[in-house]
Amino acid sequence: MGNASWAPAGLPAREYLLVLLTAAAVTFLLTGLVRLLAIRVGAVAYPRVRDVHVTPMPRMGGVAMYGGVLAAMFLAANLPALSRGFDYSNDAWAVIAAGGLIVLVGALDDRFELDSLTKLAGQVTAAGILVLSGVQWYVFWAPWGGTEGHVGQLMLLGSNQGQLLTVLLTVAMINAMNFVDGLDGLASGIGLVSATATFVFCLGVLNRQNGDVTAYPPALIAAAIAGACLGFLPHNFQPAKIFMGDSGSMLIGLMLATASTSASGRMDYSVTSATDTIALLSPLLVVTAVLFVPLLDLIMAVVRRTRAGKSPFHADKMHLHHRLLEIGHSQRRAVLLIYLWAAVIAFGAVSLTLFNAVVVAWVVGLGVLLAAIISVIPRMRARTDRES
Repeated sequence: MGNASWAPAGLPAREYLLVLLTAAAVTFLLTGLVRLLAIRVGAVAYPRVRDVHVTPMPRMGGVAMYGGVLAAMFLAANLPALSRGFDYSNDAWAVIAAGGLIVLVGALDDRFELDSLTKLAGQVTAAGILVLSGVQWYVFWAPWGGTEGHVGQLMLLGSNQGQLLTVLLTVAMINAMNFVDGLDGLASGIGLVSATATFVFCLGVLNRQNGDVTAYPPALIAAAIAGACLGFLPHNFQPAKIFMGDSGSMLIGLMLATASTSASGRMDYSVTSATDTIALLSPLLVVTAVLFVPLLDLIMAVVRRTRAGKSPFHADKMHLHHRLLEIGHSQRRAVLLIYLWAAVIAFGAVSLTLFNAVVVAWVVGLGVLLAAIISVIPRMRARTDRES
């Protein structure tokens, strides 16, 4: 009985792949129907000053993505290996319930444009469902106070501290994903990259646990949202036929945060290091990196507008993707370039837990150099044309 929670042989990689492909297929098939529904109920995004699209576009694609997630979870609950994970953890059920709520709030916003406080209340409630279901941080690595030969220390969190940290990180991730949704295919692509990297890390954790069934849920959650993003991307890549809206971007953020939080509770903290914590937070690192430039621009813009006597909240095109478009990249190339940056950061963070740190540093460094060169090529070409 003591070994009842251990998988009989290896990792259920084929079942995870089947779950991912099911989420992708169902999302892909449902998106066309949801597009018609969005048009019928009036969930349409009309162009604004700061938007890139110039024609009205149906949104609410997150409903189709949630349908893909539900199908994936239903399949997993009926597979020989993955079904056993549902017996030892409520994490998968928690993300289904919390995801349903966040998609409902997002769909209402896609149609009626809710105020920010109402959306925040929905986000906090969804995070609360996770906490009440037992999905929360218990231990967290801090970069200070390390002993000799060790960098940093592990902080044992009290119940209230763990719950508060879980809510804060979940709400932060939800809003971060919502914020980057500005170009066709951008949020779904970043979600796919982040979820895939998280999935790889969760498989690493599962492998270190020798296939312990209790460690199945984090990889399952990551695989499900990765599949949903993959299935939605063909409809959303430039030129988009539908936007995911807040219902989709908030669902991605919620599930990424849940996968990371769930994985944190399955790690062996006797060997956990800074690299594990960095990998756990890799989805947040990705969106933070993508948001760094626009946030810096926002601060500078507020100062600039205030000095000019204008409102600091005046609409402006200053997101990272806007900057890339100004440099001379097309919409597609700008999105693909941000995918590259996201992949370098996400898989770089996860690779630190799997491979030699020196090798990873070299590979990530080359990736950063390549991304930087590609980013500035249009500006260099324009300068060359002017000089000639």
